[in-house]
Amino acid sequence: MKHKLCRFGKGFRVAFDLRKAQAAEMVLAPGDSEGGPDNRHRAADQWLFVLAGSGLAIVDGVRQRLKAGSLVVIERGERHEIRNTGRTLLRTLNFYTPPAYRADGEPLPAGRKR
Repeated sequence: MKHKLCRFGKGFRVAFDLRKAQAAEMVLAPGDSEGGPDNRHRAADQWLFVLAGSGLAIVDGVRQRLKAGSLVVIERGERHEIRNTGRTLLRTLNFYTPPAYRADGEPLPAGRKR
C-alpha cells in the first residue's frame, strides 16, 4: 500500500506511481493554463478529476467546461490544454495509465519507464 497526503500547492506534482499507474496533483491560478495545442501523452491515458474551482478542458479542439466534481478522460495521443477560467484556484487530481511523468514532473518519453 502507498499513502500520501496531497497538499495541492500551486503547480504540477507527481504524488506517486506504481508499475501501471500514476497519481499527480495540479493546481492552476486564475488565468493560468497547462498544456497547449501540442501537449499530448503518446503512451498514457489521463483521468482528470476536478476537486475545486472552475475551468476549461480543450481536447482535440473540443471544449468542455469544468467544475468541482467533473471527470475528464483524455486518451493517449489526444492534444489537450487545461485552463483556469474562474476566480479561485483550480485543483485537480490526475491519474495516468501507464505513468506519464518522472518523479520530478518531467514527461517520460513514449514507451519508457521511470
